[in-house]
Amino acid sequence: MADPGLISHNGRWKSYLKECSNLASNAEPLQITGHLTKVAGLVVEAVGLQLPVGSDCTILLPEGKSVDAEIVGFSGNKIFMMPTHDVQGLVPGAKVVSVESPPEKPRVGAPNYPRRRILDHTKQVPVGFSLLGRVLDGTGRPLDTLGPLHNVQNATLQSRPLNPLDREPISAPLDVGVRAINALMTVGRGQRMGLFAGSGVGKSVLLGMMARYTSAEIIVVGLIGERGREVKEFIEHILGAAGLARSVVIAAPADTSPLLRLQGASYATTVAEYFRNQGKHVLLIMDSLTRFAMAQREIALAIGEPPATKGYPPSVFAKLPQLVERAGNGPKGGGSITAFYTVLTEGDDQQDPIADSARAILDGHIVLSRSLSDQGHYPSIDIEASISRAFTNLVSNDHIDMVRRFKQYYSRYQRNRDLINVGAYAQGTDPELDRAIMLYPKFESFLQQKMLEKETYLDSVNKLAQLLQ
Repeated sequence: MADPGLISHNGRWKSYLKECSNLASNAEPLQITGHLTKVAGLVVEAVGLQLPVGSDCTILLPEGKSVDAEIVGFSGNKIFMMPTHDVQGLVPGAKVVSVESPPEKPRVGAPNYPRRRILDHTKQVPVGFSLLGRVLDGTGRPLDTLGPLHNVQNATLQSRPLNPLDREPISAPLDVGVRAINALMTVGRGQRMGLFAGSGVGKSVLLGMMARYTSAEIIVVGLIGERGREVKEFIEHILGAAGLARSVVIAAPADTSPLLRLQGASYATTVAEYFRNQGKHVLLIMDSLTRFAMAQREIALAIGEPPATKGYPPSVFAKLPQLVERAGNGPKGGGSITAFYTVLTEGDDQQDPIADSARAILDGHIVLSRSLSDQGHYPSIDIEASISRAFTNLVSNDHIDMVRRFKQYYSRYQRNRDLINVGAYAQGTDPELDRAIMLYPKFESFLQQKMLEKETYLDSVNKLAQLLQ
């Protein structure tokens, strides 16, 4: 017969061990922290943490304040962080903690061991149909006065690229509502086009026309690195109430940190990808791709990456295709993202490194001419310098022939413009030039379009045919 005292003693130990197990299960784990060692310009250095690039951190300040930052590089035991806002208030030795995910859920049937926290290295951002009509910053926080977001899902900021063989080919024309583009450089659904322009030649007006008139179900607008004043103007004067209702606007103006500008461009693309995955046809407008590249340049130079081409480090030219290749068609029968990226050409230099790189990775480019803009010619599209690489796959042979004839006459007139203007050309010398001179006023009228005037794709092609009869 067992000793009753021993049974009682064993029972107390079992009860005590169970209580300890419960306390361990609910206890907060030890938090690994680091501390600041240096603040130099945009970059903050810290030691004591071993986290991968891209992880989120929080810098704790006196009086309960904090600054959010992201790890952008490391050297030895030092990590380089970039705050999402300014560095005012940082003090030497400030504590740095990692931003962690919720506790891991125990598997069914698994022992009730203490749950552990894991670092979430994939940045999550809100997506969903409830974002329509909203204006957000680069992290998904509302900038409008409509309150917090509801009924949203989370998606990773950096998605995996699609297999190029799984993409549906670009085969259907897209009506953008602009006569010159519809008729002479037809854009296909799922195409990625660049809008190349210097400052003040009307690119925002042209973007606004396409935002209002393009036949897309969803519009995603990324205003990256532009003037803060333009955000409200674009929403109220260009999109309007009807346009905003089917749009999501991501704004990261020029006064935000380069980290938020980079994240804003990626976030706009993530939102567009979500709607594409739901089978929707999306128009993605990003203004501008150059500011995205400049933000990456600021970060790369700050952490010590050597400059290569005109001050741009190599990582800039690696980031551009990573962003652009996320747009385009999805799998066959699914949704699409037709993207327009503005590219700023400094001093109207078309050989600017960013412009040259963007031209190589996009599916076409629309060049705006300052000389046409100075003449009051809007939209100031340089027909000779612009091209759609998917054009021949989208239109009929008759349409291709009409565009070829239009460009031949237009180019012939431009080459002889000075002779014609000074009266040095004698009519009858060149029959083709005579016809180009006769048609040129009609060409100019055809290429110009008012800001609030919409021209459908079929009407654009029919007017081109009538013009060349």
